[in-house]
Amino acid sequence: MSGFIPKLIKKVPLLSPLSKRNFRLLWIGESISLLGDQFHFIALSWLTLQITGSGLALGTVLMVGAIPRAVFMLFGGALSDRISPRKIMIISNIIRAIVVAIIAFMVLFEVVELWHLYILSIAFGTADSFFHPAFNALIPRVVDKDKLEAGNAILRGTHELSFLIGSAPAGLLISAVGMDLAFGIDSISFVLAAIMLSMMTSTKGKAVFSADEYHISSKPIRIKNIISDVREGLKYAYNKPAFRSFIIAIAVIDFCFAGPIDVGLAWLSDNRFVGGATAFGIILSSFGGGAVIGTIIAGVVKFKKRGLLLAFIGAALGIGLGILGIVPNVLAAVLLSIPMGIGVGIFNILLISWFQAEAPSRMIGRIMSLLMFASVGVMPFSFAISGMLVDIYAPIMFAVAGSITFLACIYLYTVRAVRQIN
Repeated sequence: MSGFIPKLIKKVPLLSPLSKRNFRLLWIGESISLLGDQFHFIALSWLTLQITGSGLALGTVLMVGAIPRAVFMLFGGALSDRISPRKIMIISNIIRAIVVAIIAFMVLFEVVELWHLYILSIAFGTADSFFHPAFNALIPRVVDKDKLEAGNAILRGTHELSFLIGSAPAGLLISAVGMDLAFGIDSISFVLAAIMLSMMTSTKGKAVFSADEYHISSKPIRIKNIISDVREGLKYAYNKPAFRSFIIAIAVIDFCFAGPIDVGLAWLSDNRFVGGATAFGIILSSFGGGAVIGTIIAGVVKFKKRGLLLAFIGAALGIGLGILGIVPNVLAAVLLSIPMGIGVGIFNILLISWFQAEAPSRMIGRIMSLLMFASVGVMPFSFAISGMLVDIYAPIMFAVAGSITFLACIYLYTVRAVRQIN
């Protein structure tokens, strides 16, 4: 690193994980990929709406991608405890680059149809299901335990920052040029992320992480062993009241958020607000901007009574979600999205860091995959139901989703093990 960067890292504790070469490579690769994802998400939403004009169709396209993501998530976590998470991430990035490139060429030559999107969404979702548990399992292996909040804040903050700086330009690019270029940008971003991961080394300078160094199981990789590992992770989490309660609550909260945000906001932008894809991108950018602020706060401030804080933030987010369905214009949606984004940023960093710190190193892939399974496992149903309800009456969908979120966080408050988390 140049002289300026180490001095900056020393002065800003939040940036301390960047002093580690492997973490820098992980961060750079994912930053590029996440920026490309903004082009992909908005392009896919708009492509589906342009082909069909239906919120239900958009919901089902997102649903068929979420199903394999949920089905294979737990196996991805178990596999991450057996082989190098980095290798899994590289393979997943390459597969996703190919899938998105196929969509780009189909759009370019104007041969894309709805059934193509279903098939390619399934392929993308399958590759995705192995990437994310591996990603969350790799973070504690390249960041010191006492720097987990800072490391997660940098990575999650970059995720939210990608919404801020990527969503609006993506919407403008799609409106001005077309969707083929947007998909092409995302495909290239996956390739660059794979290159960054391939450059990572172990502390001994080897190109491949050793099993001993990263506590990876050396048992043979057989289906029955993977299933046994999944069962062990489920049993461990079930017997820990705080783990169990958060996993249940996250399943409910993400069920209420996924469809209304991804499907509902796209529908509102296309039917109620002025601006179409540009309006959609601006709202997502506002949400991402708030989340960036939230992740910075969570990475810098050492919160006490984190369990109670998580319950309170979640309840507030439920109220905000309900209000989102009745906002009259883009400006109102933006003003509401910013504080909601701040809450989501703080919530995610505190929750993910706590799980990573509390999970045994030998099963961290499985524990993190359980948390993610609780999130993505409900998404297919959320997308499908939201797609149906938004075509009927959007405000009711947002109101019901917000109310259920609020109640799920009241449940968290009643759990003693959650209240005792500091």
